[in-house]
Amino acid sequence: MKKKRSNTVRIALIQMRAGARPSDNLKKALAKIREAARKGAKIICLQELFSSPYFPQIEDAKNFTLAEPVPGPSLQALSEAARSLKVVIIASLFEKRTDGIYHNTAAVLDADGSFLGKYRKMHIPDDPGYYEKFYFTPGDLGFQSFSTRYAKVGVLVCWDQWFPEAARITVLSGAQILFYPTAIGWLDREPPKARKAQQAAWEIIQRSHAVANGVFVASVNRVGKEKKIKFWGSSFISDPFGQILAKAAAEKEKVLIADCRLDQIRETREGWPFLRDRRIDAYGALNSRLIDQTQPAPLAESLRD
Repeated sequence: MKKKRSNTVRIALIQMRAGARPSDNLKKALAKIREAARKGAKIICLQELFSSPYFPQIEDAKNFTLAEPVPGPSLQALSEAARSLKVVIIASLFEKRTDGIYHNTAAVLDADGSFLGKYRKMHIPDDPGYYEKFYFTPGDLGFQSFSTRYAKVGVLVCWDQWFPEAARITVLSGAQILFYPTAIGWLDREPPKARKAQQAAWEIIQRSHAVANGVFVASVNRVGKEKKIKFWGSSFISDPFGQILAKAAAEKEKVLIADCRLDQIRETREGWPFLRDRRIDAYGALNSRLIDQTQPAPLAESLRD
């Protein structure tokens, strides 16, 4: 008889500094995964592009040598850890699909070490210090969820976290927990007031995804100074009503742990039925880049009728 899935799942976020050598970063990540497993974590998520420094600060073709197939060598090592520890692992990697086509990809491994699939980052930024369009082709796998041994998870990557459409579609596919592997920080020239506002906005937008969709949200960032960016850490886990269950410090490495009671999703949605009250018949304008105010909005006539 199939074993009933537990209502509560303990998750972990691995917030760490990245060194210059990918092999050392992988070794450190594996050690912290083992630490998380010792603490009872069943689903463990690594930060964005965990195996290297955040290389998109500059445009340099030499950095393409950091890419690997997915599945590939790093995922094989992580798969062995997932199988031996009986944990789910979410790993953000620089994927080489073929010469000239690379992706910012998150892979999901189940607790038996099997490869469940991958998500390719859909929204690609191009800002000072974040020149990702030079490296990454926009994702082509869509927004999706993965059924793991312990919960159904959705994965979105960094810049994706600012887009409510991405969170909503992922949740509609069944995700109970949204994971956001991240690499975000401050540039040297930014004043303290701007830094505080940016970090607050980053947390607020992700907690709002938890509230709007009635799911758990787990965002894991890196720490440390790399070239001109100081990564602000502050990884956190939010419940379906946007309350912080656990939060890491801004500058220290941390294996962040929290228990997610999955029944809380149902309880929250019953009290605040945002999904029930969506007007999907009136949202056609979301398919437009901008609404021309001189023309009727899509569906305007039918809604008046």
